[in-house]
Order: sequence, then C-alpha cells, then structure tokens
Amino acid sequence: MPLLSSVHLGLPFPASLQRVALLSGSYHYYHYGCDDVDDRGWGCGYRTLQTLCSWLVENKSPGEGVFCSVPSLKEIQTSLVEMGDKPPLFAGSRDWIGTVEAALCIDHFYSVPSKLVHIPRGRALEKELETLYAHFQEGGGPVMMGGDRDNSSKGLLGICSGPKGHHLLVLDPHYYGRAGSLTKDELQAQRWVHWQELGAFEEGSFYNLCLPQLWRKGCSL
Repeated sequence: MPLLSSVHLGLPFPASLQRVALLSGSYHYYHYGCDDVDDRGWGCGYRTLQTLCSWLVENKSPGEGVFCSVPSLKEIQTSLVEMGDKPPLFAGSRDWIGTVEAALCIDHFYSVPSKLVHIPRGRALEKELETLYAHFQEGGGPVMMGGDRDNSSKGLLGICSGPKGHHLLVLDPHYYGRAGSLTKDELQAQRWVHWQELGAFEEGSFYNLCLPQLWRKGCSL
C-alpha cells in the first residue's frame, strides 16, 4: 500500500488559539517498517529524514529540474560513508543518525541547505518559537527534531499559541507497520501525529532542529 500523505490534516487544534503556523505543501509519512525493513530501535532519525525528503520532492519548483526520489535507509548510510562523515562499517549497521547527518544528506541529495538550531535545554525551547513561526510562515516544510535524554527523533509540522501556552505539532516515526496499515484517522487517534504542549518536552534534554531551506535555492513554494 502507498504511504499516507499529510496525516496531520483534520487534526483538531488546541482550544482558544491566538496564533498558528503550519507547514506549507504536502509530505509522506515515513515510519518504522513502512518499506518492510524492521528498523525498530534505531531507524527513527532515518524515517524523519525521509519525511523531510518527501516534502522536498513534492514541493520543489517546476524550474528546479528533477529531484532524486526519497533515499532508502541503505542509500542514506552509503551517502554518509561516501561523504566521509561515517566509516565504511556504518553502511549496513543499525547506528542512529541525527539532525547533523540529516542536513548533510539533504544537501547531498537535493543541494538544499538546512538551518541547524541547538537548544541547550528543553526549558529553552520557548526562545526558539519565533524561529519556528518564521520557518512555517515563510513556506517551510517539516522540521527534524532530535535530542539526548529525549533521543527519539520526531518531525515538527507546525506551532500554535494561546492562553494555555504553546504547542508543537509532532509527527512521530515510531509507529511500526507496513505503509498504509493505519488510516489517517487511526494515526491521529493513536497520537502518532499530535499537538504537544511545550512543557511536555524533556526539560533536561538538549534538542537540535534541522530546518531545510528550500526557498534559499530560489524556489517559489
């Protein structure tokens, strides 16, 4: 079955919003096992990267020419070895990747730069809210988020603020199953895509963000 597209659509917002910004364009939801590869326990960063890549492929400008397809787990590992970022034994391993590797791969496969943002502690996430608002308001797509104590990679699809505080729209790649084995409504009901309040992130964990800058290539989204 095909991968589901834009699985956040129709998800209710937190009540009483004063401000909201969502990603532009469409993407496909990549998750554990979606291509029959059992990558549970190590593949979440790869899956989030694949979701970012799917957005790049779906939303490039017609004048940008042909973008390569979304790379497989094997192609991601091989590219990092070829770039000299990883040793030869990395290819075929179950080693994790994070936001830095994602930025390298996005540049390698699509010649698109990424902005990397380091947040030293989860409690400092609020200081980068304007960065996220600007990214989505300027036509940006999914953002990759990773950390240390909170080392589960995740995608960010939007941000909203209201009297009850700030929330980030989180896309969780840890669902295990074949592509299309759950419907969009089931994914939302099981919180594989959900609004998460800022206080629910790990206060003691650092976080890194990878924000692909497709429009920096002169693309019109």
